[in-house]
Amino acid sequence: MEQEFRNKVKEAVKEYYANVYGKKKNFDYIPPSGKLLGEEELLNMIDASLDMWLTAGRFNKEFEKKFAEYLGVKYALTANSGSSANLLTISALTSHKLGEKRLKKGDEVISVAAGFPTTINPIIQQGLIPVFIDCEVGTYNIDAEKIEEAITPKTKAIFLAHTLGNSYDLDRITHLAQKYNLWIIEDSCDALGGEYKGKKLGTIGHIGTFSFYPAHHITMGEGGAVVTNDSELHKIILSYRDWGRDCCCPTGKDGVCGKRFSQKLGNLPYGYDHKYTYSHAGFNLKITDWQASIGCAQLDKLDNFLKIRRKNAQMLTEKLSDLKDFLILPVVKEGVKPSWFGYLISVKKEAGFTKQELVEYLESNGIGTRQLFAGNILRQPMMVDDDQIQFRIGNSQIFSSKDLNEELYKKLPNTEFIMNSTFWVGTFPALGEEEITRISDMIHSYIKNHF
Repeated sequence: MEQEFRNKVKEAVKEYYANVYGKKKNFDYIPPSGKLLGEEELLNMIDASLDMWLTAGRFNKEFEKKFAEYLGVKYALTANSGSSANLLTISALTSHKLGEKRLKKGDEVISVAAGFPTTINPIIQQGLIPVFIDCEVGTYNIDAEKIEEAITPKTKAIFLAHTLGNSYDLDRITHLAQKYNLWIIEDSCDALGGEYKGKKLGTIGHIGTFSFYPAHHITMGEGGAVVTNDSELHKIILSYRDWGRDCCCPTGKDGVCGKRFSQKLGNLPYGYDHKYTYSHAGFNLKITDWQASIGCAQLDKLDNFLKIRRKNAQMLTEKLSDLKDFLILPVVKEGVKPSWFGYLISVKKEAGFTKQELVEYLESNGIGTRQLFAGNILRQPMMVDDDQIQFRIGNSQIFSSKDLNEELYKKLPNTEFIMNSTFWVGTFPALGEEEITRISDMIHSYIKNHF
């Protein structure tokens, strides 16, 4: 009887979707990013709602399994955002269970200043010191040749995002990590499905993180994931995600570990309920089954989404190739297969116009643009106004906000160029040849009219 009612609801949902959302959207304004949802996502959401299970359940279990299989990793854990995935990762690496490998306050983490703040924020929040290395123009990733000179005895990890789905030099970074015994965290929130020499981004380092915000390659609305092949890290990340619990029993199930009343941990009495035993100062960063249900449907479409993103990026490269006297187009290094979260463009210093002028023209003519996130995070109010935050630039001494000045900013010349000269336009799957042509035509129109 229950299944019969479910089927009736699903038929009504299909009819609703076809009549309300079934038509192709025409863009008056071409956004730089966006979600692409279909009947399958809505059906899954309704199916999850009919379960009346209010937290992570069967859909979450299915998504974590499918996501791990897609990436080819042993473990995948969902989180309520990609930012939370980053927070979980850095927090997990401070765990006492890692012994001498744990990150401690004052330890240093290699990163970049041109990126999204939630790669940097967890470093600061855990009392660690970010070490900023300059980027390459073209790939907009870290200049891997400058990492080694910045490594000190306090350096314990390398935490970097693959910029807009274009991989950094993982061979060089893996070599340095092995040489100096460093953790590698791949922030792949903008890089799901990207590859480096045949391996999926997020799977090459010790831990990979992903985001499922609506702008990303697949969406749950809000949501993220942490992946690893290390069983000990998996247990620690799970603990931090789930209140800091020592127990790994799934939500809603008791006694799976077989040790619920047969242990003595901390200074608790013997047999204290393992479900209420906490080994870390953790969080509650789980998702709901509604979110996971959307993710399951989206994951089935990921390969096609990636195909469209790559096609859109290739069209932009072809259509803008005649403007190389004015613009720097994305650079893809050997062995890299980007997943193109967006398409980065830089205005050359000698172009005769500025990024700001071009961006304002595009926006006023219906073409959405975005900056490369924080631009130079050292210029953001979060850094300038908080003298408690410490950082290094390359192989420099430790600084705080009171030391920030134009001379310090000059230590990151390419980051400064990116902040002033770089923006990106959309490649997401709802866009096709018509929209990509409009983007190209509008850029050509501005340059033609400018000269």
